Amino acid sequence: MSFRSFPKPSDLTVPAGAEGWERLYPYYLTFQDDELTDDKFWFCDSQHWPTVFRPFETITGEFAVKCLGQYNARHLLIPNANGIEFRVHLGYLYMSPIPVPADQIADRVPHFEQRAGYYFQNWDQLLDKWYGKVKGTIHELEELRFDRLPDMVPIDDITSGKSKDGSEVLLENYDRLIQLCYQAYQYHFEFLNLGYIAYLDFFMFCKQVFPDIPEQSIATMVQGVDMDLFRPDDELKKLAILARERGLESAFGNTADVEGTLAMIRALPGGEEWIAAYEGAHEPWFNFTVGNGMYGHDKYWIEHQEIPLGYIRDYIDRLEQGHRIQRPVQELVAERERIKSEYRDLLEGEALDTFNAKLALAETAYPYVENHNFYIEHWTMSVFWRKVRELSRMLQSEGFWPDEDGLFYLGRNEVRDALFDLVTGWGVGAEPVGPSYWPAEIERRRAIVDALKTQRPQIALNTPPEEITEPFTSMLYGITTEQVNSWLSDDEDADGNVLRGMAASPGAVQGRARVISSADELDQVQEGEILVASVTAPSWGPIFGKIKATVTDIGGMMSHAAIVCREYNLPAVTGTGTATTSIRTGQLLRVDGSAGVIEIVDEDALVREGLAGLQSHAH
Repeated sequence: MSFRSFPKPSDLTVPAGAEGWERLYPYYLTFQDDELTDDKFWFCDSQHWPTVFRPFETITGEFAVKCLGQYNARHLLIPNANGIEFRVHLGYLYMSPIPVPADQIADRVPHFEQRAGYYFQNWDQLLDKWYGKVKGTIHELEELRFDRLPDMVPIDDITSGKSKDGSEVLLENYDRLIQLCYQAYQYHFEFLNLGYIAYLDFFMFCKQVFPDIPEQSIATMVQGVDMDLFRPDDELKKLAILARERGLESAFGNTADVEGTLAMIRALPGGEEWIAAYEGAHEPWFNFTVGNGMYGHDKYWIEHQEIPLGYIRDYIDRLEQGHRIQRPVQELVAERERIKSEYRDLLEGEALDTFNAKLALAETAYPYVENHNFYIEHWTMSVFWRKVRELSRMLQSEGFWPDEDGLFYLGRNEVRDALFDLVTGWGVGAEPVGPSYWPAEIERRRAIVDALKTQRPQIALNTPPEEITEPFTSMLYGITTEQVNSWLSDDEDADGNVLRGMAASPGAVQGRARVISSADELDQVQEGEILVASVTAPSWGPIFGKIKATVTDIGGMMSHAAIVCREYNLPAVTGTGTATTSIRTGQLLRVDGSAGVIEIVDEDALVREGLAGLQSHAH
């Protein structure tokens, strides 16, 4: 197999119309001149950020990756892993893990054992505090207001000697909005890296005592647990069952008309009971996005109720067709217990005690790996993005931009400047500068972003190391030595009909491909198809009952896509690198989630084989 490098950042062509894109983002986010041509390996995190950033939206990439790193490098002092450097190139986020120098690893071990040990010994109490901290953050976000400034200071402020004009509240609320987002991402990673470490520790022990154990068997031993992340989907299933029990099916004919659908339900016998159950599920479970919470354009159920109503309609239809809609928890638990017993029976003495202890720790920590996603990316960010849009609408009403999404084309520090421009003009009785500056500038930036969207990101940049040993990169992203080599191989299947990736969830199926580029295309997915996407989101659960398998461009064994597919007993191959560009909707696929292989079936060859078979029988 010949080996080559991925392109350098300087090798990539800037799409026509995107010239000057670098100025959309802070100076520290783009590759510096010396980085454009060096050899450091970077991979694109399209798992979390699959589309081009508008300037304001880099807040999630910056806060998330910074806070992930701080827990590795400053809180826990993980012996062999620091944080991750990150850059935006042509609108997409690229990452490069930072290794710990070999001579520093031993010194970090006692600090790590003390810090991680404290968390593992006090997991339940500390996690209870975590839920309180996150819910407190959400409550603070909900309390923020971005009202238009009044024509005059209220008389009560004069008589009370307040001595302030109220504009400080607007500025302070914006500062607090940003700080609360930052705070949420600090909380996000408090337990997450520990959850991965507990699983990785169990994983490495299993590989040590069972050298030939499949990675899927290790993952199976922690599956089938009750997670809050699945509650939104479970609530929709309960509502679908209740709708059938009360005979309300006829009201779901046009769920795109939310008010009309709800009015029809109310008018039917049993409708008020259903509406009460529906509204009771809203908080918190409808703070759930079809995206991943990282972008301002993500649609949340609470604001776009045609989405959950459409899913409920689909569940009603599937129930009427005799399909099972519940997640196969009993089967998952039975398989989990079977695998655990099988490997326990191979051990005895100290090795068995160690296996049980490490498994117990992984089982304790594992649910957080997915549950945090609901509390941060979905619930917290649902409120955060609503408040951002509220602020954008206020500035729109002041003439700063013509559309309510104008704010997203400013960086977060530019928004602070725009607010001071507004309060200055208001305070002195003059017009602010923003309405004459921002509309044209936003259109210029919008054109650049649109141009950047015409080009897909590179899987990776520069020359990968001979061996990729950093465990988080492999476990989360599927960036392994073998997988990178396959992306770079010149001797892949000559006809390009076979793709390889991570064997993420077991099972082998055949079906037609449905390639989607965004969550907005989920309504195109048909019963029995194989979903092909850059990445899936946990909130896509309602369509998992319709499809036969999932194939993604990026993702490792502990990625959201892999975990959710295993919990829905859905075959999956993740981390293929190029599935969405190599496969076309309608092509016949064979997906082997146990082996990590996807075959694009040559249907013409099948026809030829069939004809040849008929001819041989005739002779």
